[in-house]
Amino acid sequence: MPADDRLIVALDVPNVLDGMAIAEKLGDSVSFYKIGLGMLTGGGLALANELKEQGKRVFLDMKFFDIGATVERAVGGIAQYDLDFLTVHGDPHVVRAAVAGRGDSDLKILAVTILTSLDRSDLDDCLIQSGDLQDLVIERARAALLAGADGVIASPQEAALIRALPEAEGRLIVTPGVRPTGSASGDQKRIATPASAIGDGADHIVVGRPIVQANDPAEAAKAILAELAAI
Repeated sequence: MPADDRLIVALDVPNVLDGMAIAEKLGDSVSFYKIGLGMLTGGGLALANELKEQGKRVFLDMKFFDIGATVERAVGGIAQYDLDFLTVHGDPHVVRAAVAGRGDSDLKILAVTILTSLDRSDLDDCLIQSGDLQDLVIERARAALLAGADGVIASPQEAALIRALPEAEGRLIVTPGVRPTGSASGDQKRIATPASAIGDGADHIVVGRPIVQANDPAEAAKAILAELAAI
């Protein structure tokens, strides 16, 4: 089955060798990979470079959050690697700094709204303002897009609401928290199936453990690709 870059496979593994082993098993069926913060000290940037040399697209999920000057410098450094997507937290000052830092590169800045592993009780623990979680996600998405983000990270449950925003026209929506039917939810609390997420307006879905930890990762990926092809 041909690759479909709507599927992004999260290489949430300890090191570059494990990441390359998964990529080799998936072969030509997968064209887009996510490398997260947990891989950074395990050769994440080296893995990103290797995948790019193979013609793959790479999403670096660092979720930068700091003062503007620091974010701008950090993103400027990442922009030299010719990667495709980079995440930062969706606070407007962070987004503006990241956009400035990427300069004239093609790096897309994606803003994190509220992590898909969190629910309202978690926000209460973090002293986040009261209110419906979905409403907060939508307002954070709007603010990030107005600040210049190329797109947002949000759970599949908010994808349709974000897609309906005027500010979201022509912008990307990338959804983690995607689980094929019958898969365990793991640490994700706001989830949906691949077809549901794309149908609700997501441009890309991120799938990790249901593929990476499968007995046959290639077959697991092909099952998701078949589901996407049927939409």
